[in-house]
Amino acid sequence: MDAKIGKFFESVGSFFSSGDELPVTDRDIIAGCEREVVEEGASVKSESIMRLSWALVHSKHPEDVQRGIAMLEAALDNATSPLEKREKLYLLAVGHYRSGDYSRSRQLLERSLEIAPDFRQALALKKIVEDQIAKDGVIGIGIAATAVGVVVGGLAAALARKK
Repeated sequence: MDAKIGKFFESVGSFFSSGDELPVTDRDIIAGCEREVVEEGASVKSESIMRLSWALVHSKHPEDVQRGIAMLEAALDNATSPLEKREKLYLLAVGHYRSGDYSRSRQLLERSLEIAPDFRQALALKKIVEDQIAKDGVIGIGIAATAVGVVVGGLAAALARKK
């Protein structure tokens, strides 16, 4: 495995012990993972593909995230163990979170947590997702209140002009 890729994956643990932001990959890491998939033998290819999927869903580029989601969705049915299924569900949740589909991300996290209720990464992401959903709800309520205020103000102005 490329040294830069290895160092990046080793540093990811900090997300789960501090801070609340997901790690972000860059195109160099993705390219290294793609090379690894091509160069690896069949015995370790599935591990390389999982690393590539991980790198893609953690990308800051939406097209990479979508590619990672597609890879994981295609591979989910081929999961050979509960652990593998849990990992794929979690990575799908990351991809949907990155895409802004928080409700789908939460659904996938729930499925992952059904397999392993103490899965720290999924629990940490679930908190982030739920905080984002709550934040969006508060923003939505604020927008709705503003819209109601504008409509009521417009009606009052129209009625005032009529009189």
